[in-house]
Amino acid sequence: MKNNNLTNRLIKWIVTALDFAILWGILWITVELIPGFEKWDEEKSTTFWLLCSFSLLLSEIRFSTIIHQRQVSAGDILKRTTMLVATYTLLSYLLLRAVHFMSKIGWRFVVIGIGLLAVLLLARFVERWILKRLRSAGYNTRNITLVGKGVALQKLCDKLTKNPTYGYRIYSQFEDAEHFLNEIDKGKKKQKLGDELYLCVPRSERQLIEHISLLCDRRMVKFYYVPPAYESLNMQSVFIDDIEVFASYVSPLEEPLNRVTKRLFDIVVSIIALTIAAILLPVVAIAIKMQSPGPLLFRQRRTGIDGKEFWCLKFRSMHVNSDADRVQATKDDPRKFAFGNFMRKTNIDELPQFWNVLKGDMSIVGPRPHMLAHTEQYAALIGKYMVRHFVKPGITGWAQVTGFRGETRELWQMEGRVERDIYYIQHWSVWLDLRIIWMTAKTIFKRDKNAY
Repeated sequence: MKNNNLTNRLIKWIVTALDFAILWGILWITVELIPGFEKWDEEKSTTFWLLCSFSLLLSEIRFSTIIHQRQVSAGDILKRTTMLVATYTLLSYLLLRAVHFMSKIGWRFVVIGIGLLAVLLLARFVERWILKRLRSAGYNTRNITLVGKGVALQKLCDKLTKNPTYGYRIYSQFEDAEHFLNEIDKGKKKQKLGDELYLCVPRSERQLIEHISLLCDRRMVKFYYVPPAYESLNMQSVFIDDIEVFASYVSPLEEPLNRVTKRLFDIVVSIIALTIAAILLPVVAIAIKMQSPGPLLFRQRRTGIDGKEFWCLKFRSMHVNSDADRVQATKDDPRKFAFGNFMRKTNIDELPQFWNVLKGDMSIVGPRPHMLAHTEQYAALIGKYMVRHFVKPGITGWAQVTGFRGETRELWQMEGRVERDIYYIQHWSVWLDLRIIWMTAKTIFKRDKNAY
């Protein structure tokens, strides 16, 4: 573990050093190459560079890189880097003002912050990609020991080892915990246990769990207890005052502040999107009317939050037909007309739904709302189906950007969609929403095979 920790620290220091190099590069470009920038004397220039560098140093102490961590998401990286740049920008501004640095940096100060965020984000994902390749090649790995047996332990083992970019390798494995202890006690006290040990035995074996945990402490090995699958209730622990209870589903959106934050974000973005829709409206209206007689908008009753029904709006992308409320669109659906097919592939048909967002029927990100016939059908087939209605439906969602967009020909496809919708409900954050929006935006330029 010692060498492993040293490698991780080295990675962290290299990434931090690159952050400073990026900052200095952006500062140099801003000061030296942007026309009209005030030329400073040596004292003033030194003050500017030192305070900006000191601000980044303080920011790095609070929001240092986390790409060396093995199971860190893109959303975590986005959040950490954004907070790093925001803290740096605020600190550098306050410090420059504190020393009466009166130079009129103006809008260039904003350019520095935006440029730093953009370049750091790009650097983070390049650095992460390089690190994943190194781990896949066998470098910077962690050795794990597995003790016990069962579905829960095997599932964890598969998760940790089947993705080589995590950098985990099985060092040793014992199906019987007593046999494991006997091996340690029979003169093999120097036997190495790797970097981490995962124990899966019934909770009733308390003495055994404590014994192995203490053994790991003495060997400086991280200890993890994995409850057997039959003992796991798949519920989350919550507290009512000082009493612990377990709930089947807990969402961050149950907190009033989180709901207000999400609603304000929805309002601001929907106003911007509706402005864009208004600009495109004449072109879209003419194209639809030329190719297919009928209304400009398609209105359909769909299931919303708490199972309530609402009218969902879209630009009409199909000829008027009697099957619209019961039959899903297919890849070569004869009901679609040419411009309608283009709108569906580029998500233009969804623009009117920002009115649903502004009204409060929908959110920008959330489980996609389904037609009433599908709600009735799948609620009877999938036990957890209605859980997805604990939050507002969205224009885009976690299921849509992770491979479950479009037609659901088989039951497993809808089960996968529901599973991802529930994951979103339980793990909501502003950063997850931003990540989903970014992944959705990419499909406009990189065609989604399920976008039809």
